[in-house]
Amino acid sequence: MLDLTFGSSYRRERVPQPGTVVCDVTRGTRCSGAPRSKLARTPWDVASTVSGACRRVIFEPSSRTDPMTEHRRAVIDLGSNSFRLVVFTAGPGWWERTDEIYENVRIGEGMVSTGELGEHPMGRAFATIDVFTHFCAATGIAAQDIDAVATSAIREADNGEAFVERVRAEAGLAVRVISREEEARYGYLAAVNSSTLQDGVVLDIGGGSLQLVHVRDRRALALESWRLGAVRMTERFLADGEPASDKDLDRLRRHVADKLERAPWVADGGHERLVGIGGTIRNLATAASRAAGLPEFGIQGYVVQAAALDELVERLAALPARERGSISGIKTARADIILAGAVTVQTVLRETDVAGLEATEAGLREGVFFAGHLDGDPPLVDDVRTASVQNLASRFRVDPAHTNHVAALALDLFDDLAAAGLHPGDPVERQLLWAAAVLHDIGVAVDYDDHHKHTRYLILNAGLPGYSPAEVALIAQATRYHRKGMPDPGELGPLFDEEALRRLDRCAVLLRLGEDLERSRDQLVRGVAVAVDGDDVTLTLQAAGDPRVSRWAARRETDLFARAFGGARMTIA
Repeated sequence: MLDLTFGSSYRRERVPQPGTVVCDVTRGTRCSGAPRSKLARTPWDVASTVSGACRRVIFEPSSRTDPMTEHRRAVIDLGSNSFRLVVFTAGPGWWERTDEIYENVRIGEGMVSTGELGEHPMGRAFATIDVFTHFCAATGIAAQDIDAVATSAIREADNGEAFVERVRAEAGLAVRVISREEEARYGYLAAVNSSTLQDGVVLDIGGGSLQLVHVRDRRALALESWRLGAVRMTERFLADGEPASDKDLDRLRRHVADKLERAPWVADGGHERLVGIGGTIRNLATAASRAAGLPEFGIQGYVVQAAALDELVERLAALPARERGSISGIKTARADIILAGAVTVQTVLRETDVAGLEATEAGLREGVFFAGHLDGDPPLVDDVRTASVQNLASRFRVDPAHTNHVAALALDLFDDLAAAGLHPGDPVERQLLWAAAVLHDIGVAVDYDDHHKHTRYLILNAGLPGYSPAEVALIAQATRYHRKGMPDPGELGPLFDEEALRRLDRCAVLLRLGEDLERSRDQLVRGVAVAVDGDDVTLTLQAAGDPRVSRWAARRETDLFARAFGGARMTIA
């Protein structure tokens, strides 16, 4: 077992976590602004409390108008298969990936037989590094804000040290050759900060190596690294590029399984989830998602079921390497090594006895970034789902006083209607409603006209780590209908079952009512008293002045309210 000590020189200035908490909504503490002993609560806590007049501020996103608050960092990943430069821009309470250059260098090519980096792979590597350094210079990224890391191939090559020294001398780029421990640790940080993994296994497969990290309570208990990367396994077991026989695949599976025996915890059972990072994982998830005919807006949170992976392996094995890129979702540049990677992942899935592999779009680059951006040991966000919503909201010019008040009103209605028996009061649904309320106006950053449609587009395409594709689709559609129209999943329909359609109606109408009651954007309506008498539901507005604008707006929602709540007749008083 490897040493878990994490030694990294990449520790820059810290950026605060999202949120200036005016009223603590995360710990169930008493809210000083509530006139009737209201308890502030987490956005997804379903426990109903007495409706009050508290103007809770869930978070205060920072302004993007002052470039002095922004800082750029470049992470260069010199991997065994590909080289990648990623630029991250961050400010108080937010971060985003703002540029990326990728090149399929394949520097580890031929190492299985020689143990050294070959002349042609090194030539490709130097040419790519030259592009990277000139890009950083041209875009004003200073040397101290560049962290270049090298992984398995360069680390293990007999001439790896000489290569790194030559890069420093000729390109002026300081490359940090990270240990197996650090590589696994960065993968762990990427996975746990982009998923809701609490207990399970993180899988990171690159061109040269495979890392597995045993996670318990979001902490790394143990990690292991093997020379089982996709390039290495291809050269050893599937080098001829022809369709692979069952015998070929079985030899590879036995080899991987034998190596995994070094870590008994892998096959001990009891693993709840397996979360994977890396280009092989992203390609496999994309191919599986397309084969299932699902709407496509990224693979973040998509779970490749074991049966789907088995079917994909069969399809890949039946083709020669040059044709594997014809399978939708498999990139041509990865076609020759994807089968070996898929079989290796398939074997890990079987050994861990987990039902499916959850993909995340984060990778080692994000792990390096998180190590320098987040506080804590280990550097983890407190809650991935909350942080991803807050981060996305903070990247666009929203009015936090308005969006937070809309969220507070919508959540109060959710709680009171649940207490009255009009819906189940599911805590997950409550969190989805909160996310939609916080994000419903981000589309205004594109244009006010049709901003509900722009918001939908941004949610689907910017991504919400920690949420499943079906949950992201529901949040996006709820915001799409926060102004008008009867909710419909549209082309996202394959992600909606009957219960999700009912959730969409409820979330959409409660978000719309929250928006209606805050239509004048002055927080005039402080709360709503809910009274239920059979099928009649009366919402009495509690306001600091004349709420005629809010009352006018809310009265337009009777049809959707009836559809969402079993024919209930809504009256605004």
